[in-house]
Amino acid sequence: MSPINEKDRLIRQYAAGDITWSAMREHGFDNFVQVLSGLDRLGPRYPVAPMVGPNLRARERGRAFIREALKAAP
Repeated sequence: MSPINEKDRLIRQYAAGDITWSAMREHGFDNFVQVLSGLDRLGPRYPVAPMVGPNLRARERGRAFIREALKAAP
């Protein structure tokens, strides 16, 4: 299997909730934007934590940061 196909397979597994971000890093992903760009390219939606609880503001800031990073990605 080529490295591109392997990365796509891992991205699909991540989207399905079968592997974690830590596992993705072990397989060569060093930037979460790589995963998000792959999800955008492949079509599956990325896992989203519920927007409730004490970390709500931090999640909102994180999502805004990710949106901007995706806009700037090639």
